[in-house]
Amino acid sequence: MTADATRGALPGSIDDTGRLLAGQGYVADRALSTVVFLALRMGRPLLLEGEAGVGKTEVAKALAAALGRRLIRLQCYEGLDLAAAVYEWNHAAQMIAIRLAEAAGESDKGAIAADIFSDRYLLRRPLLEALEPHTEGPPVLLVDELDRTDEAFEAFLLEVLSDHQVTIPELGTIKAAAPPIVLLTSNRTREIHDALKRRCLYHWVDYPDATREMAILRTRLPDAPARLSAEVVAFVQALRKEDLFKVPGVAETLDWASALVELNAVSLDPGLVGDTLGVLLKYQDDIARTDAPRIERLIEEARQASRAAE
Repeated sequence: MTADATRGALPGSIDDTGRLLAGQGYVADRALSTVVFLALRMGRPLLLEGEAGVGKTEVAKALAAALGRRLIRLQCYEGLDLAAAVYEWNHAAQMIAIRLAEAAGESDKGAIAADIFSDRYLLRRPLLEALEPHTEGPPVLLVDELDRTDEAFEAFLLEVLSDHQVTIPELGTIKAAAPPIVLLTSNRTREIHDALKRRCLYHWVDYPDATREMAILRTRLPDAPARLSAEVVAFVQALRKEDLFKVPGVAETLDWASALVELNAVSLDPGLVGDTLGVLLKYQDDIARTDAPRIERLIEEARQASRAAE
């Protein structure tokens, strides 16, 4: 199954799904490939939960790129409402239309109302935009960090996820001719309601083991020195076992390795690690806790692990 021959077509197997993601630089394990394959074949939304930085958002990006579909992203935040997520009316344009109608002597208020609440004055936001037809096929809709919103917004999402439609009081119900591919992510800062979870397939995206993290690093940074890559992965794997407020994710591993390559490093040393901890750790308490003796111990553990893996 070649990339050119299948661009736009859904993968036919779990292995095809893994290769599809790998073609975009995303190294998925078997479990993730399986649930993505099932979500695509069954037409079900996929809820991905996990710590920040483990690659949840990248799944949607990789899928959209691999399938040649448009990626429509709704970035969630506290206080997100329908005007930002679904639609709103172009009030300035509506006011101008009303004034022009009045100036032209139009007295039929019903006709004016029908005109100003028509499609041309509707501003489409991500959820409504994802239900519109697209020439390249149904888009990939990413509802990112859903846990940042409130339960009221979750309740509204049920109509979109179940029936692939939204209701606009002035226009009626708008239903997708072909439902979008929907991925939702959550960092689990709060629990997502059961009613929404039941409408989705679910997968917990965990930190990768050393083998998969090494594969990710080699895919994203193929020019990094082999010894440095092995020690970086082993160091991060060991660091995740420490008592930290926020252990580094895969995104931080890649950032740190990139920074070390920029500094022309070929292996880890205590001074270099100490100087670049701010790339890997994002809380001052964690940085302070990772003092020189701990760094030296972790480097030694990393070297032993990398030698054992050779």
